[in-house]
Amino acid sequence: MSGLHLRHWPGDADRPALAMHCMMGSGATWGPVAEAMGGRIDLTGFDMPGHGRSDDWMPGAEDPDYFTAVTRLAAALIERPLDLIGHSFGAVVALRIAVAAPEAIRSLTLIEPVLFAAHPDPDQQARDARMAALLDQGDAARAATEFLSVWGQGPAPEAPSPRLMRQIALVAQTGAALHQDSARLLRPDGLEAIDAPVLLIQGGDSPPVVGGIIDALAARLPDVGRATIPGAGHMAPLTHPAQVAGLIGVNLDRA
Repeated sequence: MSGLHLRHWPGDADRPALAMHCMMGSGATWGPVAEAMGGRIDLTGFDMPGHGRSDDWMPGAEDPDYFTAVTRLAAALIERPLDLIGHSFGAVVALRIAVAAPEAIRSLTLIEPVLFAAHPDPDQQARDARMAALLDQGDAARAATEFLSVWGQGPAPEAPSPRLMRQIALVAQTGAALHQDSARLLRPDGLEAIDAPVLLIQGGDSPPVVGGIIDALAARLPDVGRATIPGAGHMAPLTHPAQVAGLIGVNLDRA
């Protein structure tokens, strides 16, 4: 894809790392975390299509689904084994890479992964049904506001920008990946093939479904640690960057 905006926070050249942000966010999410890490890793990030400074997502007839496209963009940035970090949807992208190519991963840190197929939850299903109904009615503004009220940082905007209203349509397009596990991340022996240290991080104030997902993933990963950040919600990399950085550092030590 042309128009993909890359971001780089220089650090230890012997410790390359790649980070993926959440839906309706941008690669700038990782700036405060990188600063708190003090150059311990050489961190690369990018703005997913339709986010940040990257071009809008305008797929052609032969293009893959959004989840697959973002995964391929991320995988193309991996030149040697590295530390892989992801938040929310970006964490599921990171997990897909780790399942497909475990040899490419030195450590894996997943913050608030939203692979809902791992833990079907009635409350989340109700939220998804509500968002789908609003989009069917053409009310992208309300759909974006309600989504961000659960998964965003601070009060959700009552009048979302046109960019946010385009992004909520992308969120809806991830349903097959996150709810039906279209990429089969949960297939037998998939998670079990990841032999790098994995750290699962959640916010203490996050929606309960996140804890259920982390329980399900942790039960199958061979080398896994867990951490909860008190007082944090879903957007912990932005609200608690020092704590997130410290936890990533713990996982680096394990690799």
